[in-house]
Amino acid sequence: MFPVLPKQTACTYTRDGVRLDADVYRPDVPGDFPVLLMRQPYGRNIASTVVYAHPSWYAAQGYIVVIQDVRGRGTSEGEFKLFAHEIADGEDSINWAANLPGSNGNVGMYGFSYQGMTQIYAAIAKPPALKTICPAMIGYDLYSDWAYEGNAFCLQTNLAWALQLATETARLGKNDKAYQVLSAAARNLPLHDDTPNYPEVIKLFAPDSYYHDWIKSRQANNYWQQLSPKTYLQNVDLPMFHIGGWFDTYLRGTLNLYQNMVCRSQFRQQLLVAPWAHIPWGRKVGAADFGVNAISPVDKMQISWFNQFLKGENTGLLDLAPVWLFEMGTNMWHSYPNIPKVFQKSYFLSSTGLAGICEDSGSLLENPESLPNTFDIIIHDPWRPVPSLGGHAGIPAGVFERSHIDIRTDVLTYTSKPLEQDLHLTGSIIVEISCFADKPSFDLSAIFSEVKPDGHVYNITQGYRNYRDGMNESTRKIELQPTSVRITQGNCLRLSLSATCFPAYAMNAGTGEDISQQKLMNSEIITITVNSSNSRILLPLVAIAE
Repeated sequence: MFPVLPKQTACTYTRDGVRLDADVYRPDVPGDFPVLLMRQPYGRNIASTVVYAHPSWYAAQGYIVVIQDVRGRGTSEGEFKLFAHEIADGEDSINWAANLPGSNGNVGMYGFSYQGMTQIYAAIAKPPALKTICPAMIGYDLYSDWAYEGNAFCLQTNLAWALQLATETARLGKNDKAYQVLSAAARNLPLHDDTPNYPEVIKLFAPDSYYHDWIKSRQANNYWQQLSPKTYLQNVDLPMFHIGGWFDTYLRGTLNLYQNMVCRSQFRQQLLVAPWAHIPWGRKVGAADFGVNAISPVDKMQISWFNQFLKGENTGLLDLAPVWLFEMGTNMWHSYPNIPKVFQKSYFLSSTGLAGICEDSGSLLENPESLPNTFDIIIHDPWRPVPSLGGHAGIPAGVFERSHIDIRTDVLTYTSKPLEQDLHLTGSIIVEISCFADKPSFDLSAIFSEVKPDGHVYNITQGYRNYRDGMNESTRKIELQPTSVRITQGNCLRLSLSATCFPAYAMNAGTGEDISQQKLMNSEIITITVNSSNSRILLPLVAIAE
């Protein structure tokens, strides 16, 4: 550990003359050091310490650490526009950082969420000084990995983030009225506005928000293609340390970027997925405590990573398996040479037709000899939508006891017999539901849980899809958020189906209108008929070495 100088403020100018400000932390010893750069929009004093060690700790490991306000944020000049300037500004900032006094010319980047995105945008420009990045919890395809899931708008996370950013814009612009209104809305989301997916507070007080484009761009169109890193990263190759959480809303992006890179990269691609939500990274998420092994190892791992790729040290890193997945239930880390291949095990839905009324009516069967042609009915009443609770898409995220939701009559539940042996699952659970609706557009929420012998029900993972051909009976496929979990002998498996998961996802009004125009007063009752005898759930079984 080196002594560290007091932080200094420094600035650089972009190619179009905009000043970007940064805090710089340096070891207080002679010599040249690599540079670690974080570019973020939340005020550089925070420096992502909600999940990472303070920059002075990284500096004490022998690095010059630069925490920079992106354009239009903190004290940096210019206009903030979501992701619009991060390729060019990132390249300019890397070139500047590489030439700081005391720099050895090698730059690495770290950070999560927006700070993860600035890494992959900067990498697109291929600045020679950028040697490695550690993107955590990012969107690779911003449409399907971030803003929408299964063509459904991720309302709660998108709206909360838009209001947070807009509130900061108002503060920086010294607009007291807008700040007060937006700040209040951010703390109590306006989910029951006349147009609930597009509330008036956004229209009136956040005219420059990205939200206007996101809520109106319901299809995976050219807007998303131009904005998404996926469009530009195909010729980029760097060693990358990918970091995700089983309950992070952007896990799809982390895994998609990792899988794309590992297929074509000549460099090490390392993956770590822990039992974390977006914030914080620790042993507890929701009502679950995953033990001391779930305490974040990221800071120490990143130093080992940077020592290997920025200092050229042989840290032994390359002798270790590149994939590290935390298995919930055993609360242990497992290492793999790649994401493990799995064997899909099917459980088939069976019902007496009362799966929304009686808990013992809906079943998950392993090897049914024959199934009666039985139908279950979901009635979605917009006056009382099925609430979201935990998972990866809700706020707060994580594991919660949900038996009080499963007993609702607008939730169908299908439960297995107690397991005769432990079940180890790693990967994506697939749900195939044969159904149709009485409206052209409807949604399906699928939640996979474990039921304890005492009757308590704890969610493990979930998935959600919007359908626009509702009146045609067909098999609907829902891919749930990837997970890794051991479900112990004696516990039961449960699949819960409903037509809403609100406010995690925008509630379907049933009118077929664009979601930005749907009015609360026009929302319609939707009836969904599920043919349980033609439906199943596929579980990703993985072998675990004892």
